[in-house]
Amino acid sequence: MVSSKVSRVSDVQALLADGSWRLDDTGAAVFRLAPDSAARRRELVEQLGADPSDAEQWESVLIEALLTDPATAGLRELELHLTDYHHSARRAAEAIATVPRDRLTSLTFGHDFTYLYAPATTSTGAKFDPLDRLHEGFVHDSRNGLWEALPALRTLTVGGALLFDDIRSDTLTSLTVRGVPLSDGSLVPTAAPALESLRLDVPTDVFGVACPVLQLEELTPSRFPRLRRLDLSRCDFDTSDGEVDEILRATGMAGQLTALALPGDPALR
Repeated sequence: MVSSKVSRVSDVQALLADGSWRLDDTGAAVFRLAPDSAARRRELVEQLGADPSDAEQWESVLIEALLTDPATAGLRELELHLTDYHHSARRAAEAIATVPRDRLTSLTFGHDFTYLYAPATTSTGAKFDPLDRLHEGFVHDSRNGLWEALPALRTLTVGGALLFDDIRSDTLTSLTVRGVPLSDGSLVPTAAPALESLRLDVPTDVFGVACPVLQLEELTPSRFPRLRRLDLSRCDFDTSDGEVDEILRATGMAGQLTALALPGDPALR
């Protein structure tokens, strides 16, 4: 998958030699900022024609260099494991949306965390508070056409906090969430008509607060008419307003499911 855009300023091998991007012959691409090449990254960013003055923008430059090239239109699987996501989440989404992604069926998007809502550490060692983006979010997907650029999306894995305005897809069948993905603190999309399998991993946050169980009231048959498998085995809920199974029965979702794992149960296979 040679990038004509990159090759005008540098051999594509220079981008791959950085080690942050890994590509294979099946149409899969994985990005995770490589620590071993950090000392040489400024030179690469300059070669790619970008301003190197802000090191926390370098991750975004590397992502854009590959994903904005038309040669990546054939990608089938894409994983973006972000570090400087206060910049790169939005810029990565914009890069995805610049090229038709008619073959992309699987997307992993987000960042690692130990404690939900804890201050994040950037590639330079600085800190930022993700809660500063509550309601604003990081991806700005309602403005950059991310979901519209993914007409074949079937599998989505999201990790992190307050990333998206919403998750909008009429084709998505499998969703895995670790954290709280939506900018208003919600767990699940407004609607996902084709979704069949949902796995939530929602730990107690950095303040020692568990997720309110009433968030599960959003899981209704009208919003998720095809949902059959629900895995909550790795969730910590505050059940002061009701038990998980009670909420699911009240919404009518319990009767629709064919497989359910409650908190503390073995995970669904």
